[in-house]
Formats: sequence, structure tokens, C-alpha cells
Amino acid sequence: MSPADLQLAVGTDGVPTVAGTLYIDGSWRRGSSSRPVLNPADATEISQVDEASAEEAGLAVAAARAAFDDGRWSSVPAAERSAVLGRVADLLQANRSRIARIETLDTGKTLRESEIDVDDVTAVFRYYAALALGEPGRLVDAGNPAVVSRVVHEPVGVCALIGPWNYPLLQMSWKIAPALAAGCTAVLKPSEVTPLTTVVLVGLLEDAGVPAGVVNLVLGAGAGVGAALVESEQVDLVSFTGGLSTGRTIMRSAADTVKKVALELGGKNPNIVFADAVLDAAVDTALTAVFLHAGQVCSAGTRLLLEEPIADEFVAELVRRAELIRIGPGLEPESEMPPLVSAEHLAKVEEYVRVGLAEGARLLTGGSRLSDDQKGYFYRPTVFTDCRRDMRIVQEETFGPIVTVERFSTEDEAVMLGNDTRYGLAGGVWTADRGRAQRVASRLRHGTVWINDFGPYLPQAEWGGFKLSGTGRELGPSGLAEYQEAKHMYENTEPAAQHWFSGGQPG
Repeated sequence: MSPADLQLAVGTDGVPTVAGTLYIDGSWRRGSSSRPVLNPADATEISQVDEASAEEAGLAVAAARAAFDDGRWSSVPAAERSAVLGRVADLLQANRSRIARIETLDTGKTLRESEIDVDDVTAVFRYYAALALGEPGRLVDAGNPAVVSRVVHEPVGVCALIGPWNYPLLQMSWKIAPALAAGCTAVLKPSEVTPLTTVVLVGLLEDAGVPAGVVNLVLGAGAGVGAALVESEQVDLVSFTGGLSTGRTIMRSAADTVKKVALELGGKNPNIVFADAVLDAAVDTALTAVFLHAGQVCSAGTRLLLEEPIADEFVAELVRRAELIRIGPGLEPESEMPPLVSAEHLAKVEEYVRVGLAEGARLLTGGSRLSDDQKGYFYRPTVFTDCRRDMRIVQEETFGPIVTVERFSTEDEAVMLGNDTRYGLAGGVWTADRGRAQRVASRLRHGTVWINDFGPYLPQAEWGGFKLSGTGRELGPSGLAEYQEAKHMYENTEPAAQHWFSGGQPG
């Protein structure tokens, strides 16, 4: 039986144990090696998981290929596929507390946020369960009553779904729910840093009735297991959420087999505040925009752009409130900001702070670990001012609790600064002037723009970025379309010889 099954073999903290955390062709099995999973709050080992070799990744792909080619899922009526996704949603809610606890142990995030993640994942599965029942295609007017012309949508095939470490459960649901709704088969590879809730999710998919071979799970580092998935000729699509460098590598590798690629590669997201904004709400949301999950959010509002008349007051209040944020382990109820995910990532954030200081930015608060003798990976909320648009901390994705403050004087300058990034994932605009809000939002080159808010998303609305933030879209109808191919079916109901060629006349 499966250690990913929430009813069975689990460790003392409710975390899956080592035995059989790979899932290939309907069977849980051990891998060629294993890896410890550490709790970011105290650096202790909370679990061991198996890791796959490139050969085992190939077995998972072969299982998904066979399952797709024999139609055991794609030929299932849409109503049945929808019912399976609905059962997954029910299982998520039935096990909400336990799954949230595992997510917190694995990622470090606060339990409150993990619980919200489970609810959001549930909503995603329910949305695609409904969307799976949508229109089967459309009729095309061919201008000839004897012709029936239809465009239908079919599953793209075998999908390699590669998730990030910051929102492992949520981001994987954005991929697997539409893939299954479309009738695809898949191989899942979560980040090796935070694999546990993906193991749990695959167990729920199994319990909900997904046939053997339709969903497969391999664990391991991207350079080995991930590369094997991307390079495989049997994989039809790769969906990846993660860093820009890895995304570029995936796109280059996928080019050899000309497979579909969907990439979400992060952002450097502007949060623009005009002088007429509601100050209390804007400051409060600016804190959440950058310090939620210790800034380890691809859409974090790390670049704060303030109109001159309110800049001093805004910054002073931002710093005051930032210093009151309660930092601590995610399982402690009073904790508001958790640790960073790993020692390696903590070192990267520290390096960005050193770079910011060397570039001439002024540190107003934070810029240090919580304590010198800490066991976990805690870092204080950090605010830099006197920032220039050419600084690395302004242009590069720091992915930590660091906010940079710039100032502007005109609407055009605000737009220019907001677009002055190689990324284009998300942005925010704060103003009481609805006309200005719409003007600025329409001019910002970002995939999501919030007005007088920052951070919410909806399963029914597309998510993705412009420029180096990636290609394709997740969520919404477009999120389903990523996993479909359009096919034109042209039927002539009154076939007759056309006699195009003179020699084609009957003898």
C-alpha cells in the first residue's frame, strides 16, 4: 500500500515515510537513491523520500505514453473525468488539516497560509471538473450546405509537469487538474526541496479513481530527472514553473523534439502607489505583497513605486509595521512570517542585501538573520530606499523578504518605471482616480494587474506573464487549452468528382 495514502504509513508528524514515494504505472516503489527533507524552521530532518534515476523517469514516461495511446483516460466520457476531479476536491477538504500541516513542515510557510493553499487547490479542481463538461467543439460555416465543418479539441498527450518549491501543492494543481480535465496523461516532478505534498496529492488522485499509468510521480533534481522528462521523445508537452535560467534550459532542450512548452518564470513586480490612494490599505497590502511567505512568491510586490507627496510618510509607516511582523516557525499560531526554504536560499538573499548596500541603497530596517545562533532559515523583513532603476536589487528577482522603494512624480514616469523590467508577471496600481487606474493598468506590460489590491487570483482567470516571465497561461479556459490540440474535421456529405484534371474523366 502507498505511503502517500493519508490512511497509511506516515511518520510521527504525519509526513510520508521513505518506502515507495515514486509512483509509476499504478504502483508505489522505491527509487535508486533517497534524499532527506528538512524542516526550514529548525533544519531537522522530517522525512526521507526516494529519488528516481533517469531510467526510472523513462519508465514513468513509458507508462504515461501507454496509458495515453490505449485511451484508458482520454476515451473516458467527460462526465466521468469531471467526477474524478470532483472526488479529488472532496478528498482535499476531508484531509485539509493534515495536508496543510505537511505543507508547512515541508515549505516552512505559516499553517494559516497552508490551509488557504489547500482551499485554493480544492477550488482549482472544482473549476476544472466543471470546465471538463464544456463545449465539445464548434461548427464552422463552410459556405456549402453539403459540408459539415467542426473544430474539436483533443488532449495533447503525455505531459511532464515540473513544479516549484515555494507553492508545491498549489502550483502542481494548476497543471495536473487541467491536464486530467483535457484527457492527458502525466508525469509529475515536484521540486526536490519540497516534494511531500505532491506525493500526498498523487495518493489522492489514486484514491479518487485515476487509472494506473495516467498519473506518474518521479522525485529528484532537475538536472537528472527533469532533463530526462524534457528530452524524451515520448513527452508531448512540458509545463514548468520556476527560475528563468532553468526555463531557458528547458526551452532549448524541448526544441529538439519540438514539443509544446509552457513556462512561468517569475517576476519583478511593481506596486505603484499614487498620492490619492487610501494610505492605510496601501501600506497594509504592500506589507503582505512582499513579506507573505517571506517574499518567496513569484508575484511578490518587491518593487514599491511611490508618488513623491506621500513617499516619506508611506515609507515611515511601512518600516514601523515591518518591524512589528512576528517571525517564527509556521506551526506556531502567532507566527506571521516564516523562514526561508533552505540554507542555500538564505545565503542567496543575504548576498542580495550585500549587493544592495554596495550599490548605494539605504537600508532602513532588516538586512539580517533573526539571530546569530538560529537553527532555522529566518530573515528579517528588509526595506531599502534611495533605490535606482539600474540597481541589481531593483531589477533582479531577489525572492526573499526584500522591498525596494523608488519615487515618481508623474503618471508617465510611474508607467515607465513599472515597465522597466525584463519580467512581466504582475503589478499593482493604487489610486482613488478610477480613470487613472484604468489608464495605468492598460499600459503596464504584465500578465496580471491589480487595482487597489495586490495578490489575489481566481481559478477562472488566466495567470501568466509577458516578456521573460514565461510563455503560455495557467488557470482559466486558457489553462485548459494549453493541454489541448485543435483539430479541424471537414466532412463532405455529398461527395462528387471534381474533374480538376482533364485525365480524371471517367473512361
